[in-house]
Amino acid sequence: MSGSARPPLRSDLPVEDAVQLLRHGELQLEGRLRGASNTTLRAVVTLDGVSTRCVYKPIAGERPLWDFPDGTLAAREVAAYLVSEATGWNIVPPTVLRDGPLGPGACQLWVPTRTGADALRVGFVPAERLPAGWHAIADAVDTDGAEYLLAHADDPALARIALLDVVINNADRKGGHVLHALDGTLRGVDHGVTFHVDTKLRTVLWGFAGRPLADEDRATLEALRAALDAALREELGALLTVEEVEATVVRLDRLLAAGVFPHPDPGRYVVPWPPI
Repeated sequence: MSGSARPPLRSDLPVEDAVQLLRHGELQLEGRLRGASNTTLRAVVTLDGVSTRCVYKPIAGERPLWDFPDGTLAAREVAAYLVSEATGWNIVPPTVLRDGPLGPGACQLWVPTRTGADALRVGFVPAERLPAGWHAIADAVDTDGAEYLLAHADDPALARIALLDVVINNADRKGGHVLHALDGTLRGVDHGVTFHVDTKLRTVLWGFAGRPLADEDRATLEALRAALDAALREELGALLTVEEVEATVVRLDRLLAAGVFPHPDPGRYVVPWPPI
């Protein structure tokens, strides 16, 4: 790419093309995303005259955690993508493991997002102006004493993100990890702390707790369960431990047996901090 003009950035690539571009393209770093707890870099990836933007998270930049093995977060990002793809819900953007300028890491397709109040599906809203149909999760007060609610919309796409989080045991579903894409879909990102064998679910999407699974979503989860007895189990086994894969199967079995969204466990912290 040196000495030549960069092709226009594409944001409309088919999934298969995006995966190939992420896996084999040349990465050019643009800068670091501030506020991320681990090294998170925005980059442009180019292959055969096609370019798109991506997020590159090198394993060398992962902050050690007391409850997750060192150097495993990138693989968990990819595992979350594989489960998402198996559902067909198009939640997690295409994500691969690959080498890069700072060593091996996760590389995920960049999602251009909508902005403004109309794009909000989860976040803090004034306590006296909770949108109709929204679910309040927690009370909050700002530094001036104004009262707010942490809340989210009653949106089927959000419900599916919540179901995915149950299956992958997402310990960090912040509001900022739900993106309202320009195409109108809701996407979920930042899945490094997932697939633990112990219950770790922490989320801002508790408004669905106790709700029965929609018939269509149950059918999707049943198909996912079948996939976990076939090729998907092998794919996840290359990224996770045997125990972590088996725990995923157990969580899914329990979810299907209960037939409802789980309730928060009163004995532990169930909302991530910060929540947004």
